[in-house]
Amino acid sequence: MTSLAMVLSPPLRRGVVMILSSPSGAGKTTLTRMLLQDRDLDLTLSISVTTRARRSSEVDGIHYRFITEKQFAAMRDAELLEWAEVHGNFYGTPRAPVEAILAQGRDCLFDIDYQGTRQVREKMGADTVTVFILPPSMKELRARLECRAEDAAEVIERRLQNARKEIARWKDYDYVIVNDDLQRSFDDLIAILRAERQRRPRRERGIAEFVEKLLSE
Repeated sequence: MTSLAMVLSPPLRRGVVMILSSPSGAGKTTLTRMLLQDRDLDLTLSISVTTRARRSSEVDGIHYRFITEKQFAAMRDAELLEWAEVHGNFYGTPRAPVEAILAQGRDCLFDIDYQGTRQVREKMGADTVTVFILPPSMKELRARLECRAEDAAEVIERRLQNARKEIARWKDYDYVIVNDDLQRSFDDLIAILRAERQRRPRRERGIAEFVEKLLSE
């Protein structure tokens, strides 16, 4: 019979890097927030570094780590999992904090585009799980962008053009979710995360110790 201690002490596992990507307006930001708010999931959002100026509503170390271009250049090749230049500013994800989270058997959530996804996957390999969020239709995507009332008409058109380019990358991802129902999409993400946590390579060490004890009974 399996001992109570064995039941109460689940086997160790390596954490998961869960990456969400989507075109603007497809619901990625909302789903990311929902995942982080579910404390039972124990997900940690990766914190990027950036060279852009901090906005008054932002807190250093929570929204971003704000650094100089000289600091970024020193980090770029050896310390960053992914990086990009956007509107003259640099953004990137430091590797060390992510590795520390995974080593604890905890999971790290990324909210990045397909270019960043490719870079992270190249460096983190089997640690990554990638999910692409699709809108139910281009008409619905346009409606969502217009309902924000944040962008001018020409900006919305540009976002829609970019969305088509991003959507064409859907085959680069492990999982694809059509976000036609927010709660169902959220439930699907939880199911993906739970299944990926059980993959044998991530639990190899802990399961080996567990099986050794099991067979010794």
